[in-house]
Amino acid sequence: MSKKILIVEDEKTIVDIIAFNLNKEGYDVIYAYDGKTGLELALTENPELILLDVMMPQMDGYEVCKAVRKKSQVPIIMLTARAEEVDKVLGLELGADDYVTKPFGIRELLARVKANLRRTDPPADAQATDGPAILSFGDLSINLTKYEIRCRGNIVELTGREFELIKYFAQNPGQVFTREELLERVWGYEHLGNVRTVDVTIRRLRERIELNAEVPQYIATKRGVGYYFEDKVQDDST
Repeated sequence: MSKKILIVEDEKTIVDIIAFNLNKEGYDVIYAYDGKTGLELALTENPELILLDVMMPQMDGYEVCKAVRKKSQVPIIMLTARAEEVDKVLGLELGADDYVTKPFGIRELLARVKANLRRTDPPADAQATDGPAILSFGDLSINLTKYEIRCRGNIVELTGREFELIKYFAQNPGQVFTREELLERVWGYEHLGNVRTVDVTIRRLRERIELNAEVPQYIATKRGVGYYFEDKVQDDST
């Protein structure tokens, strides 16, 4: 079955170009030219991925992203003409999985789409996964088959990208990864992505699972290198 992609963009020419190329790749495409209609479609049509412009009438992309995240963890790629770093980070902070800056090449956009859709595909055979189905570290447990995380007894709501990142860390405890390595292995972007995306996603993760995000006990920083998952965590619940 073809995957459904929602384009929310107020420039018809851009919508036509993106839709044409997505259709060529076998995707079903729906679209909206304003944020309000885009939000309605996002919540009623259940797309597998959303391409979301920032500057739009009625509701901007940030508002739409924030509203969608209250109801769904569908992958969201922001389309922005803004070059300022703070604007890109804001989208990620609100729950977007990635952003593409206009003008963008269609091949780059398709690569981002495929990478984000790939991580939402269930394993062909869950039983074929090496290792245990549940990984436990201190008061944190990660259920790999249910895509569920519990911390101090409570379910933690994560985006798909956040889950994939902590899953990768937990399956490789103690191993230090550079930002570029994480982009390639978790995002699947090789050199297409911006390493700032990794930093923002890790900060969001820390805010959700750490007792003190400023003094993390799970996702640690190796200064000058990258990040790693602490494999000797004490259970604070006792």
